[in-house]
Amino acid sequence: MKLAVKDRSLGKKSEIKALRRQGSIPAVIYHKEKEGETVSVDRNELQAILRHIKSGHLPTTVFELNDEKSKSRKAIVKAIQYNPVNYEIIHLDFEELHDKVPVKVKVPLSIVGEADSVGIKLGGVVRVVIRHVPVECLPKDLPEAFVVDVTNLNVGQTIRVEDLKIPNTLRPLVRTKEVAVSMVKR
Repeated sequence: MKLAVKDRSLGKKSEIKALRRQGSIPAVIYHKEKEGETVSVDRNELQAILRHIKSGHLPTTVFELNDEKSKSRKAIVKAIQYNPVNYEIIHLDFEELHDKVPVKVKVPLSIVGEADSVGIKLGGVVRVVIRHVPVECLPKDLPEAFVVDVTNLNVGQTIRVEDLKIPNTLRPLVRTKEVAVSMVKR
């Protein structure tokens, strides 16, 4: 996902409010062992990109940030601040990705096989206990999601983090005995 960023000064609160009125969102790009870089992104451009991202997949989406100096770098969204009244994005935090530096990310679970599930046919309901599994990995190994097949899951059975197909290049940051998905009675 390509996103244009513009340099901005740290600024006062009034300058940041003026920036938002002009249709921009203040943001910070955090680097390893460097001071954060203050930038802004166009609100309309960001919202157009967000419409094409599956729900819950934003933490694993890699953005290519391009600035006015034709400098390009890859980053992921680490935090978003919303206006509590209208749920409009008011601030973004990006983390720049470096090839040799591990990054901590929350990888979403993608549930498949619900229509053909044994447990659902017997009156059960799939209960997603954790929606994201925090992992540490190199940027090249960053998965889009963990696919969880519940086709053979019967009522009363569970799928734990250790049962997920997590490659050796990823290190889970939760206990592997933790329940990720379960099939429960209605």
